[in-house]
Amino acid sequence: MLIRFVALFAVFLCLAGGAAAGPTIDRIKSRGILVCGVGLMRPGFADLDARGVWRGLDVDFCRAIAAAVLNDPALVRFEPLPVSRRFDALHDGQVDVLMSNSTLTLGRDARDGLRAVIPNFYDGHGFMLRAEIAGKGLDGMADQPICLTAGSTNAAVAQELFSARGIVFTAVSGGDPADALLKGRCQAIGADISALTSLRAKLPQPEAFVILPQAFSKEPLGPYIRDDDEEWLDIIRWSVMALIDAEELGLTQANAESQRRLSRLPQVRRLLGEEGELGKALRVDPRWAYLMLRTVGNYGEIFERNFGVNSPFKLERGLNSLWTKGGLMYAWPFR
Repeated sequence: MLIRFVALFAVFLCLAGGAAAGPTIDRIKSRGILVCGVGLMRPGFADLDARGVWRGLDVDFCRAIAAAVLNDPALVRFEPLPVSRRFDALHDGQVDVLMSNSTLTLGRDARDGLRAVIPNFYDGHGFMLRAEIAGKGLDGMADQPICLTAGSTNAAVAQELFSARGIVFTAVSGGDPADALLKGRCQAIGADISALTSLRAKLPQPEAFVILPQAFSKEPLGPYIRDDDEEWLDIIRWSVMALIDAEELGLTQANAESQRRLSRLPQVRRLLGEEGELGKALRVDPRWAYLMLRTVGNYGEIFERNFGVNSPFKLERGLNSLWTKGGLMYAWPFR
């Protein structure tokens, strides 16, 4: 009787695990579509354009992974998630991967049943202030209402920062921070510098607001998955690194086909699936990196399209440059 009870209880636990149990890639292939959690209207990372098409850096990585796993970048469904729901949606199996410009932290990675995969964008916490108080820097925000997103690392960074300096302020959360800033409910906004840059570009009088030049924290942003699938971790991690490596090798969306056919460089041939068995090791198409490259281009192309000097945000690469150019973007060896 005891043995039977234990067996039944084990079956119950398996059923209760539901969406999170089993290899993720098998569920995706069976379903025929990748479900990608993205930020809720985060210009530059994930946003709908005037035609209702998803655009952004995180969106590009979602399409690239769909190309790698399903051989078709169109086989992806974007699930826009508010900050307060993004990790719950991942836990519950509502999404296969979270590409939601989320900071990779020890607490989330080691404590919350998640796996922080790899940075795909290096950012930092900053503040955007009304121009009339910006000259005082952090002191200009003393006794002022500051818009912060509840539950974000930005809110925690701001609290620690001001507490350490003995600065008292009022945290305001909920609603549209840009609207709150314009209507005077907030005198400043605390967020990632990339988010502040995109927000400022859309304000009716951007010159009336100043983004402080300092970064007040390290915010490595990147994908998360559940912590129950090492194989899926490998696929996501190496997919991001493949597009970084492609940039270093001079491979682009435009030359990927010719380089696949003509290049004699072993590192190019391995990456593009012309020799070796790297794709087999990940259980994806041997040409998985080539398929991603043909879909979205290399990392530099993704950055420039969504955040670069020719985009509305006009961000310099900075820390998001290749390691060979003074940045932090560095791919492990593909061999």
